[in-house]
Amino acid sequence: MKYVFLLLLGFVLPTVNISSAQAVEIQQFTTPLGIKVYLVENYTSPIITLSYSFAGGATQDPKGKVGATRLLAAMLDEGAGEFDGPQFQAKTEELGMEIGFSAGRDYFTGSMQTLSENSKQSFNLLRLALNQPRFDDQPMERMRQAMLLGYKRAENSPGSIAAKTIRSVLFKDHPYARPTNGNAEGVATLNREDLVKIHRQLLVKKGLVIGVVGAISQQELAPVIDMVFGDLPEKSDLKTITDASLEFGEDIKKQFDTPQSIISFALPGLKRSDPDFFAAYIVNHILGGGTFSSRLYNEVREKRGLAYSVYSRIATYSNAAFTLVSSATATDQVEKTIEIISTELKRMADNGPTATELEAAKKYIIGSYAIRNLDSSLKVASVLVAIQQVNLGIDYIDRRAQIINSVTLEDVKRVAAKLLKQKPTMVVVGATNS
Repeated sequence: MKYVFLLLLGFVLPTVNISSAQAVEIQQFTTPLGIKVYLVENYTSPIITLSYSFAGGATQDPKGKVGATRLLAAMLDEGAGEFDGPQFQAKTEELGMEIGFSAGRDYFTGSMQTLSENSKQSFNLLRLALNQPRFDDQPMERMRQAMLLGYKRAENSPGSIAAKTIRSVLFKDHPYARPTNGNAEGVATLNREDLVKIHRQLLVKKGLVIGVVGAISQQELAPVIDMVFGDLPEKSDLKTITDASLEFGEDIKKQFDTPQSIISFALPGLKRSDPDFFAAYIVNHILGGGTFSSRLYNEVREKRGLAYSVYSRIATYSNAAFTLVSSATATDQVEKTIEIISTELKRMADNGPTATELEAAKKYIIGSYAIRNLDSSLKVASVLVAIQQVNLGIDYIDRRAQIINSVTLEDVKRVAAKLLKQKPTMVVVGATNS
């Protein structure tokens, strides 16, 4: 199956040269072993970029072993097959390839870039990393200590404290309450057997999605994909993660000796699969996601100089979503900043955006998409993966502008009221004077 979308902006991608209104063809095919792939074939540069994800991320960490998935991601390029860590990394440098792994809440992801002339050896190294990781003691202890040091630093970060507090208040006993990168208690107990178990549980073909961009044809790529991923188990017994039931309305202040306090508000959000998602996205853009053009930026920073940083965003997971508003301000400006943010939340909830704001937001969100998401082969490959994760359809890139333009003023007003009417959870971390 093939689908062609048009990019109407003229710019040059590092590995995909797209001129004005040039068509980019997404090919969808299934390998002989049944692995589905999205491919954008392009020979402008002799580079191949691969992005992929496995279903199940840090929510699959075993009880008492929070951080197992994060440590797994850190260890996959620390030796595989016949190569120990230094040998493996020297080989990647020799080939000029880049390889990386990451643990999110819902997905375990990875990427690779290589010159096409070195692709055979590069794909073989990736195969070893995914199928035969060594988990040697010395690099494992080094990675553990690095993670433990990171947790220590986070203890002195008001931003980290605020984020941890928001998670624990909203999600309580749900797996989303746990930090994606783990914690000291969990990581301190991890051993090689734990990594072997989480590796076998997460890296399976069921739920695997792949996006490839670059100088390789479908016929060349299919056997390579089967070579890299084909020996992985078909499936495993992932823990079922239920939808989180979020609770809002608490006010929490945490005393912390710092010249700049962190203020965070949490309100309902919409998951990416919700039909009203783009209405919520537009509301958020106008409220605080549009940076220099947003209401919060203008009211809090530009007009009053209360804070250098103020923004809002919608956090979307497979089983939950919430709207986060955050600001960093001087301790003696906390109450005033809270008052202004609260006023703007109420104004948006009561009246919604104006018609002028709606049209400006639509133009920006549509026009900036290619620059933000399609200006490198790695970003394009990542988009191909994201489209599959949420089942947006192979024609999503082409349909996106139409979907956004179809959002009406009534839609955004309705969604603004739905998400922002209730009392938010508020967390303040700093010298609270209480």
